[in-house]
Order: sequence, then structure tokens, then C-alpha cells
Amino acid sequence: MKPCAVKTSMKRLRWKKISLELLGIVAGTAVMAAGFNMFLIPHRIAAGGVSGLGVVLFHLYGLPVGLVVLALNVPLFLLAWKFMGWKVVANSLAGTLLLPFMLETLAFLPPVTEDLFLASIYGGILVGLGLGVVFRFHGSTGGTALAALLINRFLGWSSGQGLIGADLLIILLAGVAFGAEVAMLALLSLFITSKVIDVIQEGLSYSKAAIIISDRREEITERIFQELGRGATFLQGWGAYTRSERGIVLCVLPQYQVSRMKNIVREEDPGAFVIIGSVGEVLGEGFQKME
Repeated sequence: MKPCAVKTSMKRLRWKKISLELLGIVAGTAVMAAGFNMFLIPHRIAAGGVSGLGVVLFHLYGLPVGLVVLALNVPLFLLAWKFMGWKVVANSLAGTLLLPFMLETLAFLPPVTEDLFLASIYGGILVGLGLGVVFRFHGSTGGTALAALLINRFLGWSSGQGLIGADLLIILLAGVAFGAEVAMLALLSLFITSKVIDVIQEGLSYSKAAIIISDRREEITERIFQELGRGATFLQGWGAYTRSERGIVLCVLPQYQVSRMKNIVREEDPGAFVIIGSVGEVLGEGFQKME
């Protein structure tokens, strides 16, 4: 293939990737906006973030949530750009501009429930789902995430501490403005949002990692290949007490195969030492495709 043809192909792939990421961020911010407009905003549930502060100001002064989110993000962007460089804020730009737009565009959506508890739960689910999609497509919605980076730079707090501190401050303000019950529901919604984001980011992985220490690792591994259709890796190790070399097998497999794997080990070497742990995410052959 000629060099110019290679460059053209690479450019097309790059633009395809950028377009796909932008579509993902559009979809994610739309889902977030739906969660706010149908559940959180009508019930004054300010579950942290700049958007949560927008909910507070909407109910206190009638300011549009989308406009508040945009207005508060502008100085945060400028400060982050000035002190941390353009690269820090570049990936947040699309999501930060799209979220206020979606909030106002979808403001016509009616409340789905009058129950505060249900609103906090389903609002948290939708906001977490949307934000998780935005993150999956390498975007961000700015807000307290940028504030956390600035706090880390000037006060030395970790980004996690800064993020939690900013969100809790907004929830506290909501509690002062609307009452303790609403603040507690906002905390519940924030917790649900964080868990849904984790699911979207890591998937519903029920995989297990097994470390098998046995002198019959060859036989055990061969049966894992044949009966479970799983790969394995040999590791080299020594017993700390005996100072003798030990055979170690590392194997990752779905949860439903764990019982069969233990039976194989038990049959081949009843004295084997087995460690089984949960795995948050597995990428590669036989599992989730590397993105």
C-alpha cells in the first residue's frame, strides 16, 4: 500500500473513532439529562456535582439548571487550563458543553413518580448509566471532577478526597435548603450513581482468578485445558519454609466453572493449596474483547 493511501486510511480510522466517541458522549449526556429532569430536579434531589448545585439554585431562585451548569463550568475550565494545561480539560469539553444543552433540551420531560425514594433510586441509576457511558467513550462532564483536580493542586488533597468533599458540600447545601430527608436521599442517589458507573466501566464480571500451588501442576493444567477449555499460566515459586521449588498455576475462569476446577484439583492433588479470588475485569481471549 502506498504511503499516502496508508495516511488516508489512518485518517479515516481516526475520524471514525472521534465520531463514535462523540456519539457515545451525546447518548450518555442525554441519559443523564433524562435522569435529572424526570427524577432528581422535580424532587429537589441534589446528588452532588455542579448539576446538583444547579438543582439547588433552580428551586431557590428559578435559574435554569443547564445554564447554571454551563456558567459554573466555565471558570473551572479556565482555571484548569491555566494551571494544568489544555490536555487536562480537552476530553471534558464535549461532555461539559453537551450536558447543559441536553438538560435544557429535555426539560419538557415530566416527572415519572411522586415518591422521593423511588426518584432518588431511579434518578441515580439513569445519571450513573449516562455518566458511565460518557466515561466509556473517553469523555467527562467537567464539574466537580475538575474542581477535585484543582483542590489536589492547591491543597494537596487526593483527587478522590477532593471529589467526595465537593459532592458532600453540595449535598450539605441541599440539606440546609430543603431539609435533612432530601439530603439523605441525595446521598443515596450519589451512592447508586457511583455503583452504576462501576458496572458500566467494568461490566458485570463474575470471573474468578485461581492460584493453584501443587506438585502435579502439569496434570491439573492439562485437565483445565481439556475439560474447561481455559488457559493457564505457570509461575515459578519457592516455599518460604521448605525453601523448595513449588509448581504454581494461575487460571482465570467464569464463576460457574469454579466448582469443576476445584474437583479437578481435588482429584489430582488433594493436598494442593488453592487461592480463589474475584476479578473486577478480564480482557483478552476467551473473555471481554480489549477495546
